[in-house]
Amino acid sequence: MSWYCEVAPGHPVHGKYHDKEYGFPGRNERELFELLALEIFQPGLSWELILKKRPTTVAAFENFDVDKVANYKKRDINRLLKNSGIIRNRRKVEAIIKNAAVIIEMRETHGGFAKWLAKNHPLAHKDWVKLFRKHFAFTGPEVVNEFLMGTGYLPGAHAKKCPIYKKISAKNPPWMKADQSIYKNNPKV
Repeated sequence: MSWYCEVAPGHPVHGKYHDKEYGFPGRNERELFELLALEIFQPGLSWELILKKRPTTVAAFENFDVDKVANYKKRDINRLLKNSGIIRNRRKVEAIIKNAAVIIEMRETHGGFAKWLAKNHPLAHKDWVKLFRKHFAFTGPEVVNEFLMGTGYLPGAHAKKCPIYKKISAKNPPWMKADQSIYKNNPKV
């Protein structure tokens, strides 16, 4: 993903995300849910568009409060689909609502989304995709890949020569703690 490290620094839209979020571990439930939702909105669109719409998307989904979003009804879906500040795709909106309910279930079964991720780590990309598809909606290979790289569970968010790589390394993300052979022959890493 070194191309991102070449274009994002200093960019008015990508810069902050690249420098402060992408690849950094240690996110709470709300942050994980937000990033998963943003990644679900992205397929077929540019990441720049998703980042530009992020503030209005966060507001439309009530700061990605998992409990609130899980309780959205048809009227909420209709409200969201009329909101030009978000990506208005019914399948994606409905998937995000369903996924909020899944995260609530994970509180009961695993102690939360972050603990579920930690419990299942490390996995190769293809195994993560199978696992996500078993639990979550609209989580194909690219959504899963970007979500896991973005949260530090898969390597590849930054080029080794990128100064942010050193900052992330200092935080010892989950992928750095894993046996690196698991990522060998992984087409996404």
